[in-house]
Parts: sequence; C-alpha cells; structure tokens
Amino acid sequence: EVQLRESGGDSVQAGGSLRLSCYASIYAFNSYRLAWFRQAPGKEREGVAAINSAGTTTYADSVKGRFTISPGDFKTTLYLDMDNLTPEDTGIYYCAADPQAWLTNTWSSTATWKFWGQGTRVTVSS
Repeated sequence: EVQLRESGGDSVQAGGSLRLSCYASIYAFNSYRLAWFRQAPGKEREGVAAINSAGTTTYADSVKGRFTISPGDFKTTLYLDMDNLTPEDTGIYYCAADPQAWLTNTWSSTATWKFWGQGTRVTVSS
C-alpha cells in the first residue's frame, strides 16, 4: 500500500512563496501518477497539479505559471513549489497517488485517485 505524508504548509503574506513536500513510499514513483489537490474552506477539493510516471505535468488554470510540481532526486518525495501566492490559494493541500500511470482529462477529479495523504494547511493573508 502507498503511504503519503505532506509537510511544508504555513501562513504567508500574499506574494510570498512556499514549498510543499509529500513523502511517498518509494514504490510509488516507479509506476504511479502523483498529484496535489487542495480544499478551501466551504469548497470541494480541487486538482492543482499532477505528474505521470514519465514526468509529464499538468496544472489547473488558476495556478499555471505560479506553481511547479516536481519529483525529488531520490524519487521518494513529491514537491509543489508555489510562488506569488494569493489569498485564493488558502486551503488544505493534499498529495494523491494512483496506479494508473498516465494522465487523462479527468485527472482533477478526486474519484480517479486511490491514495491520499492527510493534508497540510496553507494560509495566505492579504
């Protein structure tokens, strides 16, 4: 079973940057796709960024050009680098993994991901 554990959430000012980390059991990177989701207060969980086993990435329109998803050098950690943060980026950020290695146009649906972390909180103040 895949184990996921997020870290790096914090409170920052608008315009600031954060790096989130997701430690994944090592097997996950060999054949899984991985993603970051977030859930703002009172809203549904939404896809932020995803990466497949070949390294192809995709992003939600709201974060394109500001967020970067990437794997760590030792293939056990997934990162989300977030720049130029706005209050609309506030929420709990979750790491997700799924044994389907490729990405489709349904990647942002929570129903298509099998494994989830517990989340890390990001708060952006204006």
